[in-house]
Amino acid sequence: MQVKPIKIAILAMGGEGGGVLANWIVSLGENNGYIAQTTSVPGVAQRTGATIYYVELFPKSLANTQKAPVLALMPMPGDVDVVLASELMEAGRAVQRGLVTPDRTTLITSTHRVYSIAEKMAMGDGRVDSDSLIHHTRAAAKQFIHFDMAQVAEDSGSVISAVLFGSLSASGVLPFSREQFEQTIERGGVGVKPSLRAFGNAYAHVGNRDQADSVEDNALPNMATIQPKHPQVAALIDRVRQHFAPTVQPFVAEGVRRLIDFQDIAYAELYVDRLLSVQQKAHADDHKLMQETARYLALWMSFEDAVRVAELKTRASRFERVQKEVRLNEGQILTINEYMHPRVEEISEIIPNVRLGRWLLNSKSWGHKLLRKFTQEGRVIQTSSLRGFLLLNTLGGLRRWRRKSLRYQVEQERISQWLQRIEQHATAHPALALEIARTQRLVKGYGDTHLRGLKNFHTVMTALDQHQSRVSPQILETLRDAALADEHGKALEKQLNAYALI
Repeated sequence: MQVKPIKIAILAMGGEGGGVLANWIVSLGENNGYIAQTTSVPGVAQRTGATIYYVELFPKSLANTQKAPVLALMPMPGDVDVVLASELMEAGRAVQRGLVTPDRTTLITSTHRVYSIAEKMAMGDGRVDSDSLIHHTRAAAKQFIHFDMAQVAEDSGSVISAVLFGSLSASGVLPFSREQFEQTIERGGVGVKPSLRAFGNAYAHVGNRDQADSVEDNALPNMATIQPKHPQVAALIDRVRQHFAPTVQPFVAEGVRRLIDFQDIAYAELYVDRLLSVQQKAHADDHKLMQETARYLALWMSFEDAVRVAELKTRASRFERVQKEVRLNEGQILTINEYMHPRVEEISEIIPNVRLGRWLLNSKSWGHKLLRKFTQEGRVIQTSSLRGFLLLNTLGGLRRWRRKSLRYQVEQERISQWLQRIEQHATAHPALALEIARTQRLVKGYGDTHLRGLKNFHTVMTALDQHQSRVSPQILETLRDAALADEHGKALEKQLNAYALI
């Protein structure tokens, strides 16, 4: 019987230690009676494609003394024993390439996500469903080991390559003991203690795993645990409990939290008032319409203006998060540079005087021309410096006068018109009302992104208003998806022509 080498493919992104992991496996084999070979094939870029490291191990005891074994330079579909993926999408790509087979391959992957360029560029929620990825990768592999390895690495103060190495050891797929794996890390001589700690944590996790079949998204609040100390907030939450169905309450409560954070309690009360107005027109059991309206109304009412951006960038929690992400050590100095390029429109919209804002937006006014000179080029603001922090903190302080700004007035008018459309159809045509609520997805971001999305939103709503008897829920959904697929509106125009709506 011909002896075949052990074939291992590693899919990792830049900076995750894929090369270190490959070298560990080579060292593991060479120091324990195996001939080893490794190659790497770099992807297009750090996220559009991962680097594939390929390792083959062949036992020296079975090698011909006259000739060295011929080992392959790259993995072939249907001919891989172990696939190690540093992120869930990379595991899916390995399956797509045919590297994972149900009769042979052990697939070891982290379930955390680093979103691809295509996912980030999508006008709507372009994320690939993690549950679906896990389902398909599980079906494709002989043995499937998966958990959030990035979190284990973070908790261990190490990198994900050490967690993958520990998981590989615990899987039992390679003919080496745990001690031999650990000795390999020790021979490396760099970051030994944290790497061994991450290795041990991963080994224990795999050995005692009772892995869930799905990945949890950010959970909605549990209404039973919400006990606000502020009397006005407590009264508002009690109002939510009294007037909304249990399945709708978590969506509304999260909206209340978001809008208090965005503006104040009175603004959150306006949010609840608006939802109650929609509920009066909706069917009593139409919980889906109320859930989606609560979700998208909260998103629209917490619109992103320059004030909001500045406020978020100067929060203490953000500095703490950045320090944690870069793993700032004692004695080190952290510098944070923000690139900002506000346009005349964005400055005019946040000034707490509607008339002044409209005057500055007038391209013929001398104020507009003067302001444009100062906004032609972007600026780098160092928020970790006192001067930069005070500048953005002052801008964020305009929040208290936001209601007097042109942007606030315009957004409230747009929101009211959108809600009126939902209420108009909530009784007679609830399916259409639901799609109208979901069309808010087109309105997001700030700057040019916001303008393009808003333009597409108005185009879709105009088609609905002018052709109400012909626009079905399915057609409206198709128009919305077309607008999300192409920010320039060409796909939307194509669908409008197809349905003869323009």
